[in-house]
Amino acid sequence: MSLEASLSSAASGLAGISRHLAVVSQNVANVGTPGYARQVLPQSSMAADGQGMGMRVGVAQRQIDLHLQLSSLRQASTVAGLETQGKALAAIDAVHGAVGTGDDLASVLGRLSDSFTALAADPSSQPNQTAAVSAGQALARQVNALSAAYGNARQSAQDALVSDVGVLNGTLGRIGDLSERIVQLRALGQSSADLENQRDAARADLAKLVDVRAVETPSGDLLLATPSGISLPTRFLSPPFTLDAATLDATSFHPGGGVPSLLIGGTDVTTRLREGRIGANIALRDTTLPTFQAELDEFAITLSRRFDAQGLALFTDPSGTVPTGTGVPPQDGYIGYAGVIGVNPAVAADSRLVRDGTHAVADDPAGPSGFSPNPPGGPAGFATMVQRVLDHVLGSEVRPGVAHATAAQAGLGPTGTLTAPYAPPVRLAGLATALVGSQTTARAEADAQFSSAQSLQTALDDKLAAGTAVSVDQEMTVMLQLQSAYAANARVISAVQAMLDQTLQMLR
Repeated sequence: MSLEASLSSAASGLAGISRHLAVVSQNVANVGTPGYARQVLPQSSMAADGQGMGMRVGVAQRQIDLHLQLSSLRQASTVAGLETQGKALAAIDAVHGAVGTGDDLASVLGRLSDSFTALAADPSSQPNQTAAVSAGQALARQVNALSAAYGNARQSAQDALVSDVGVLNGTLGRIGDLSERIVQLRALGQSSADLENQRDAARADLAKLVDVRAVETPSGDLLLATPSGISLPTRFLSPPFTLDAATLDATSFHPGGGVPSLLIGGTDVTTRLREGRIGANIALRDTTLPTFQAELDEFAITLSRRFDAQGLALFTDPSGTVPTGTGVPPQDGYIGYAGVIGVNPAVAADSRLVRDGTHAVADDPAGPSGFSPNPPGGPAGFATMVQRVLDHVLGSEVRPGVAHATAAQAGLGPTGTLTAPYAPPVRLAGLATALVGSQTTARAEADAQFSSAQSLQTALDDKLAAGTAVSVDQEMTVMLQLQSAYAANARVISAVQAMLDQTLQMLR
């Protein structure tokens, strides 16, 4: 190797070491910076005609496991969705109350049963009659409170969707802006590592909203799509996703029933977005909470109709009427009834009616037996109505030998597309227990899934950080190696310079 080649090699080495030191300095300065991935400087040897010519240094690149990063982002989407679901169900669980503490629906119904048992022992007791009415009012209030909790949670899900759609559009736009700058830098042969870190941070924000797959093009651009095949634009003049604000009630449904659709370019993609906060809130708004409401409506109407069938219209709407309907779909005529059910105003005004009954009942061999109310001035110890409540309203038979029809399980909700996840028991007490158990179990399952998913996410994030985060010890080791290489290259240059000086002196 000639002296000139040796000098060129050593000079290229010093230049490369200088750039390496700049990268090490950048890494050390970002120790602990969230989302920062350690940068490395690729290098390769140069040769001409088989003779070494020093080294070539590329632009700084990030040290990151892309497969592990994808797994972490997907898991983050799952965790965000489960967390959203768990928080909504926790608010409802609080209204249900703990089973066995006397606050849950089954326990409140049990107190109503106890009040009629006490009344049966002394039908003439005014305090016992009043206590039965009060127990009925407490039961109605619990049903109302649950219905209100469903409605509030559903409205919160709708409002959160409107907000998150705005965040989604903004995040997609941010990714697009960063991608533009990354493409420009790469075209100029410059490092885009810092901008890629910023884009990954935006991708992490995006993952919390929806589950997204990303493909990076050779130019550095990023193509985004959901698992269901929805292409997510990152360059746009107007927001690609739209969702109208709306005030929902129990009769609202999607699509076409007052529940707005999530649109992209005018196309309804509501049912195609899963995972993340947006997917979780869509499921809560359109399926989970309407199903809860339908289950409670079914309990409320069953409660009202069973009392009414025996001659005591104890539970009615505010006008004193027990709702009727065509039964197509099954809950036609009483969607949202749980929100307005209460003790019949006539019974609330005259508690003696829980003893006497409110109306006559014609005998029906396939239904209730005949009943005539206790007339004004009738026996103070009239016990027929109370016994009918205990035996048939709260029992399993509408009359001896004729079982009650069970509450509807399928075809629920305004569109008749919802299904309760349990087979409704015949007795009211069993129906209340099944309803509470199913809905509280949903929260418990969501919490368990969230805990498991969060643990996996932590493990993935820790593993990803271990491969991408900056280690001061590692950087110091690299720095020492660079110092040694710098000194060696400097000595080569000094030696070559000395040899060239000697050669020049000899020529003189």
